[in-house]
Amino acid sequence: MTTETMDRAVAHGRTATLGRGRIRPALIHLALAATAIVMLYPVIWMIVSSLRPGNEIFRDPGLLVRDLEIDNYRVGWNALTEPFTRYLLNSAAVVFGAILGNLVSCSMAAYAFARLEFTGKKFWFSIMLVTIMLPIHVVIVPQYILFSKVGWINTFLPLIVPKLLATDAFFVFLMVQFIRGIPRELDEAARIDGCGRAGIFLRVILPLMVPALATTTIFTFIWTWNDFFSQLIYLTDPKMYTVPVALRSFVDATASTSWGSLFAMSVVSLVPVFLAFLLGQRFLIKGIATTGIK
Repeated sequence: MTTETMDRAVAHGRTATLGRGRIRPALIHLALAATAIVMLYPVIWMIVSSLRPGNEIFRDPGLLVRDLEIDNYRVGWNALTEPFTRYLLNSAAVVFGAILGNLVSCSMAAYAFARLEFTGKKFWFSIMLVTIMLPIHVVIVPQYILFSKVGWINTFLPLIVPKLLATDAFFVFLMVQFIRGIPRELDEAARIDGCGRAGIFLRVILPLMVPALATTTIFTFIWTWNDFFSQLIYLTDPKMYTVPVALRSFVDATASTSWGSLFAMSVVSLVPVFLAFLLGQRFLIKGIATTGIK
């Protein structure tokens, strides 16, 4: 085989390898795009349906809007006993209380498990992990009885006060993993400078926990905003309804359901979640990646 023939063969091999190297990423991106379209189709269909007349929503499964019905948003905003603003504010109050409770209580519990030494530490940490696997349906009845005896039914207290007791074990575990990644030499340096346990926590550990705290904030916001079961159990007065419970009020089993208004208000309720995830995505990824949770 001559040198020229060998050079041609090598060049052909490189071209073929380069072609395969370009085709494979293109196929992967195409598959990911198709998967994203399939996953986003229900959301897109809901947005399109919110702009359609009620009698055309289920008649045409496509995504084309022939008759634009923007009035669904106006009607839906005032369709219930209270303006939808009331339900948004109720959800915002519950979400704010839940976020504040989780940030304070879970960070303190995580610091205790990660840095302090006390009797039965491993046992209580194991118990805390076991509660992650405990469904809320198992404890909702005794909790309801307890909150009913103290007069907390139809208030936001049953939805907020438990957060102040570090009941969300997932966030405690996430913060424990993060704190364990912080060098103990920082604690020793702060102790030499005269800081006690509280000073070390407030001045050293807490400022370094921003990614974990941001992750806790985002998850708490999304989970609390979308929570339906516990809010349905504890809130009975329509004036106290949150967004998920208010959306359920649009579905009437005995009369015709206003699907256009329902989808319109569903789109409105989806906007805060979308913005929270969009603005906090960077902190969310960083927080999960630095806690060792894969």
